[in-house]
Amino acid sequence: MAVPMLVACHLSFLASCSDVKEHTAPAIHDRDSVSMMTSYGVNTLISDSGVIKYRIVTERWDVNTVKDPSRWSFEKGVFFEQFDEKFHVQAYIQADTAWYYDQKKLWHLRGRVRIRNINGLIYQSEELYWDGIKHELYSNVFSKVTTPERSMEGTRFLSDEQMRHYTVSNSKGSFEREDMTGENKEEEQQQKNPADTTTQVAPPLRPQTQKHRKTDH
Repeated sequence: MAVPMLVACHLSFLASCSDVKEHTAPAIHDRDSVSMMTSYGVNTLISDSGVIKYRIVTERWDVNTVKDPSRWSFEKGVFFEQFDEKFHVQAYIQADTAWYYDQKKLWHLRGRVRIRNINGLIYQSEELYWDGIKHELYSNVFSKVTTPERSMEGTRFLSDEQMRHYTVSNSKGSFEREDMTGENKEEEQQQKNPADTTTQVAPPLRPQTQKHRKTDH
């Protein structure tokens, strides 16, 4: 009785195996979804025209040359050190997410964007663009600029790369009491520090790139 029962169980097992279906994922036809290179734990120097310009520190760095436009993606956050031609640190920059469009030389920083330069200026926003061709920074969302002398807030921001000349429009801010006494004090301050100028003239809107969604890989 034991042998027929064993044979019956074996036949039952084979029958159940014949009903098993193979589960496969659909083929990936969109080449845009695949990065050419993915690096983890990055701490590297980046040069431009043979001159070291930045140090980049990031948890993950994806390079995709197939997307249009091609880009580098830093979806786990990014931290920069910006250098001058003598390799002196000029500014620190960080953001929760960033994309660099290498053909356009355009950075798009998103989420808790923070900049601090050697003059003690601190910039805060949720979005910032950095145009490497025009050598300017701009934002069309709420931004806050804090210096040792004053604090300004506005919904549009435009600056040179060194953040020495910048404009904040639709703004409000706090100033030292002496700044409220007249124009002479302001002119005297500008003569002492002509490199740092602010105005409240509305800068032109800069083109926005297509919005990106942060996705998990």
